[in-house]
Parts: sequence; structure tokens; C-alpha cells
Amino acid sequence: MNTRPSDISIKKRFSPNFWILTGILLSVTIISSLILTPNLDIIRINYRPGDIADKNIKATADFYVLDTKTTNQKRKQAREATLTVYDYDKSMVTRLKNQINQAFKQPRSIYKAQKQITDTDKKQSSNPEQKKIQPADLHNKIIGLKPKFEKIIGIPVSNGAYKILEKEKFSKEISDLIVKILSKILQNGVVANKDLLLRENEKGISLKTVGADSEKIVTNLKHFYGLDQAKTMVRILGGPILKDVDYTLVNLIVDFTQRLIQPNITLNRSETENRRKVAEESIKPILYKLRRGEMILREGEPVTPLHLLQLNELRKQTGKQQVIEKGIGTGLIIFALMTITYMIHLKFQKKILHYQNKNLFFIGSVVILFLLILKLSISLALTLAPEAPFPISPSSIFYGIPLSAAAMTICQFLGFNIAFPFAIVLALISAIMFENSYELCLFFLLSGIMGAYWVQDCKERQGFITAGVKIGLLNILLATMIDIYMVDFSGFKLLSDWTFAFFGGVIAGILTAGLAPLMELLFGYTTDSALYALANLDQPLLRRLMLEAPGTYHHSVIVGSLAEAAASEIRANPLMAKVCGYYHDIGKLKNPLYFIENQKDGKNIHNKLAPSMSCLILISHVKNGIELAKENKLGQDILDAIKQHHGTTLISFFYDKAKKQQKEDQAVNIDNFRYPGPKPQTRETALVMLADVVEAASRTLEQPTADRIQGLVQQLINKLFSDNQLDECPLTLKDLNNIARSFNKILNGIYHHRVEYPEKYVPGEPKEKNGHTDRQQTKTAQNINTTDTENSPSTLKRLGQS
Repeated sequence: MNTRPSDISIKKRFSPNFWILTGILLSVTIISSLILTPNLDIIRINYRPGDIADKNIKATADFYVLDTKTTNQKRKQAREATLTVYDYDKSMVTRLKNQINQAFKQPRSIYKAQKQITDTDKKQSSNPEQKKIQPADLHNKIIGLKPKFEKIIGIPVSNGAYKILEKEKFSKEISDLIVKILSKILQNGVVANKDLLLRENEKGISLKTVGADSEKIVTNLKHFYGLDQAKTMVRILGGPILKDVDYTLVNLIVDFTQRLIQPNITLNRSETENRRKVAEESIKPILYKLRRGEMILREGEPVTPLHLLQLNELRKQTGKQQVIEKGIGTGLIIFALMTITYMIHLKFQKKILHYQNKNLFFIGSVVILFLLILKLSISLALTLAPEAPFPISPSSIFYGIPLSAAAMTICQFLGFNIAFPFAIVLALISAIMFENSYELCLFFLLSGIMGAYWVQDCKERQGFITAGVKIGLLNILLATMIDIYMVDFSGFKLLSDWTFAFFGGVIAGILTAGLAPLMELLFGYTTDSALYALANLDQPLLRRLMLEAPGTYHHSVIVGSLAEAAASEIRANPLMAKVCGYYHDIGKLKNPLYFIENQKDGKNIHNKLAPSMSCLILISHVKNGIELAKENKLGQDILDAIKQHHGTTLISFFYDKAKKQQKEDQAVNIDNFRYPGPKPQTRETALVMLADVVEAASRTLEQPTADRIQGLVQQLINKLFSDNQLDECPLTLKDLNNIARSFNKILNGIYHHRVEYPEKYVPGEPKEKNGHTDRQQTKTAQNINTTDTENSPSTLKRLGQS
């Protein structure tokens, strides 16, 4: 498939990152515009009933006003005229009849079957008495059917009643009498709540037959039976029918019939409500017209609810188009602010280049969050100010809005250089919400910038409160200057401004402290407060490293110290570098004895393994470290340091060993002996890589003099630089020079010249050398002759040995 040159140029010019950036900017713009839209009305109504109008207001166009009172009155009448709907279950008689007949049929069939058996036996036997059926067997059979009888008929049956039925052999005459009386009652109609039904007696009800389309209006509601009334009517209606029946059976039939009666006329609430709503909606709103130029409100006239209704309708009918136009203009302004801020400032900030999309999404989320807080605060101020027991101006409450917390939150994670321009952007956007108020824009601009400045060095939670108090005092000063500028500084007004301004600053500090852990969780950031906690050597993971892999623990502590000192020299984050150094090798906890700093007695497990296997074990400590970091929630920055601290360096010792062992027909793939990477992306991660290499190699120096240390450090840094391991991090040559000088200073402090103790060393005893399995395999430890030492009466037994 051929690709046109224009397509290629478009792909080169607009990378996937460009489209993600554009999407973030557009999303922030659209959401911000939607948040601001309700504040863009051309006609603002700040009056309340009883206020005095301070200007004349005329209709700017012809518009209609809803006559709410008349409309509601007519809709109420339509609702009340709608008949209540009741459902009539005509099929209930048939269902109950089937139940009764089915229930009586079961035991009756047993009697019928037994009679047939008896008749047959009598014909075949010469002695009828010998084939007579035993009554006990028949009784037990009938009694066994009682639960089934009750289930079918639908009511519990007492033992006495059941014995009477058994005596009458569940006669069909009994079931027919029950059905006959029950049918008469239900055909008249039985309602559950007759009192509720009689409330509709004046206008009647709509009686709807269930399962059919038939429906009729019933006005005579008294002839329907209530449930208690229907039970009473059983004896009245059953009297003529049961006049020739035995008294005992009469009571049984009446009892069964009364308990089988169910309401077959029920209120259909949902259908009634639906019909009433339809009736209400059928009444169209009643409007009257106000013409363009007609006076709505005169200056000095008390404001009435009717005035407010007319003003609201004027705004709704004529202001929508203008709001849309202003909304589009506002969106374009916000997009221009965001885009220009990114192009001339953020694009070149090293802090934001690493995980750029995440950082921009974080900034956009903070902007949207605080615009929502700003909008909510304005609404509350406008609502609460008139309701206060003493007169408070909404502008006083505006000083209490903690908008400076936005810049403070951004500064916590991305630094002051990035928080500064967004304090400006938020202040300019807030001016739109305050009807282009210059003084409030200036207030939030200075408060936000200074808030970010004071919070940039906060390391602990109480630092946010201190910064909040400073902002509160600054807010008091700014509010005073604005009141003097606006010539509005009466005693009570000034006092209320000071109160809200101070508490606005304090709330901003508290809000920033509360948002910091949430943002850490949502965006994977690690603040200095979290780093201070992780830097504590009593952390469970570090204690485990000390106990299970003491050599790695000692190595990690020194790496952290080297990285911290170097970070201070190049203005990186020393705390981040130190913590990353502490945790960079936690993956060795899984197989600590495979790493030489943790091996004892000179036994090296790698002597028995193939070079490729040894290489895989060494590389696996990076993957294991990532898993441990995720399990312990160490944060994305530390996880990146674990992943990147070896970059794509070559494990040269095992690569050389593999080449020596290779056969002539086999080639060793160098890529199999490299760490998977990626290369360090930040200065702190690069410092961990350099410190890791330097610390491990410095242990192998014999007689580590200052010149030898300096030469080793220079050689190792140059090697990593030449291997392109530092290409993706923002370190300069000047930084590398300062890093080398810092490493030299620390290592010289570790390996400084010591006064020789008077004890004599055993001749020929070599100095112990330590290596680092990440770089090379150690030499076989030499046997040390300790015979003289152990047997000498002037020496103590070696500690730690049995």
C-alpha cells in the first residue's frame, strides 16, 4: 500500500501525544465552560421580594409570562374531576369454584374407589363378611389427604370440620352449596376498604373489568359489600338455601364460605394517578404577553413576586441565545489561556515532561475541581448572605473561598514553576464568574501565588496549616487594600472582610492537606510527606531486608546516602533519591543467597549454574522488586526507580563467561545478558543507577585511596554515559561532574585512613574483598589460617562462632 507524502508529514507533525494533549485541553475547556455557563446570564436578578429597585427595568423584547395561579387552579380542577379507577375481577368466582370442587373431588374419589372394590369382592365371594373393608384403613387414607385438601382449597381446616366432612364423605352437595352462596356474594361485588370507596360516592368511580376492555362508570357505590359486610351476608343469603340442611353442616358451610371470600373490586392506584397526570397535562399553560419597551420594574418601587416572575421569564426567553454566544466566547478564552500557558511555559518544564499526559490530566482535574468549588461557594454566598441574622455582603463571603488551594495542590506535586502560571489562569477564569471583577481577580491571583510559594517546602502535614495561616494574614492585607481602593471600608464591612479572608486562607491550607493523600492515590504521586515515612529504616520492608539480606540492606543504605548527597549538588529531590536508593534492590528478598553480598563462607551458588541461568536470576530481582513495590504501595516514583535502576546495562561477567563456554557452532546473544530496561527517565532514578554501580565497584578496591576512588568513579560514570544509559534522563555534563565530586567525597569518608591497631595480623592473610553479583562474580575466598589465633591464650574466641 502506497502512502502519500502529505500523510507521512501529517503523521510526523502530529504524534499520538499531540492528540492526547489536544484532547485534555479541549476536555478541560468544555467542562470549564459548562461550569461557567450559568454565570453568564445577561440579565442578572439579585432582588428578593421586598427589596427596593435601584433602576428601571424594561422588556428588551416581546415575551410571554406564565399565569401560574390560574394555570395551577385549572389543573387542580382537572385532576379532581378525574374518576378513581377500580379493578373488577370477574373471573374470581370461577377460580374459587374450581378450587372448591377440586379439593372435595380428591377424598370423594377415594370413597368411590373403595365402593367399587367392595362391590366386586362381594360378587366374587360366597362369604361377604370375609371381604369387608376395614374402616380404620379408609380413615387413615382420608386423614392423610388433609394437607393436600387445605392446600387446594386455600384455607386451613380444623380437625373437627374435617371429621364432619369425612362423616359426610365429602358430599358434592356440600361443595355445591358453598359455591352457590359464594357466587352470590362475589357477583354483587366485594371491596377491601368500603370507607375509602364511599369517599367517591358523589362523582362515582370507573369500574374496569380485569382481562377485558369493558369499563363502566358506577355512581351507586353503597350496594357493594365491604369485607366484613360480605361475611355477614353469608348467613343472610344462605338462610333460604340452607333451610333443609343439618345445623352442624350449616355452620360448616357458612364458616368455609366466609373464609373463602376475597375482595374482587380493588383500587388501581397507578392507573388512577396516570389518568390524573394526563388530565393535568392536557391543560395548557395560560400566558399573557408583555411587549418590548413595557416597564417591568421602576426605580424605588418595592419588588414583588410578580416582578421576579416577569424578570425570570424575560431572562429565560431572551437571554438563552446570548448565554450560548458568551459561553462559546468563554470557552475560546479558556482554551487560549491553557494553550498559551502550555506552549510558552509548561512545554519546557522538566518536571512535567516525565509522565506528561498524567501530569496534564492532573492539572486539568485540579482546575475543574476548584472551578466547581468556586461555583458552589458563590451560590452559597448569594443564598446565605440575605439569610444571615446580621447584614453581610456577598463580597465579604467571596474572600473566604479557598481558591488558593488549587495552586498549592499543584505545587505539592509538580513544583512552584508549574503552580505559578496556573494561579494566574484560575484567577483570570474566576474573574468571569464574578462579573469581570478586577479586585477579586487580583485578590485570588496574589493569594494563589503566595500560597504555592509558602507550601513548596512543606514536608509535614502541620506545614500546610502554617502556610494556611500565612495566607489568611495576607488575605486580610489584600482585602483591606481592596476596600480602600473601592472606598468601601465601614467598620462592620471591614471586620467581616477580615474574618472571611483569614478563614479562607486557613481553609485553603486544610483543604490542601486533605487533597494531597487523595491525589497521591488517584494519580500515583508520592509527596515528600509520604517519602519521609518511607525513609524511616524501621519500615517493615527495610527491616525485612536487614534481617533476610543484610548485605543488600547495607548496600542499599549507602546507595541512598550517595544518591541523596548527589541530588543536593544538582538541585534534584534529595529525599526522593534517598528513598529510591533504599528500595531499589528489594527484589533480592526473594532469593537473597543468589546475590554475593548476602553469601557466607565464600560459597557462590553461581559457580554451579550456567551463565544464562545466573543471568536470569539476577535480572529477575527487578521484576520481583516491582511486585513487592506494588504489594506494599510504595508509589509510582519508587516503582520506576526499581524498574530503571539498571537500565539496559550488560551483565558483563556472565556474558564473558558464556562466551568462554560457548561451542564453535553456537553464538551467544548479547541481548540475553542485558537488563530489560527502560533506561532512567528522571534525574533521581539516574542517580540511583550511578550510586548503585559506584558503591558495588568501590568494595573491590584494594587500598582505596582518594586517587583510586576518583579514577573508579570517573571510569564508571563515563562507561554508563558511553553506553547511552543516561540518554533519556535530563542530566547535563555539568551535573555528572558535580555527581562525581559528591561521590568522591562520600566514598573517601567511608574508606578514610584509619589508625592501625596493635594486634598482629596473620602473615599471608589477605584482605577480604566484596563484590556485587549484579556486576560480576566474586573470586573464591581464600582459606584463612586461624590456628594460631584460636590457640593463643591472649586472644578471645571469634564472636558469632560456635
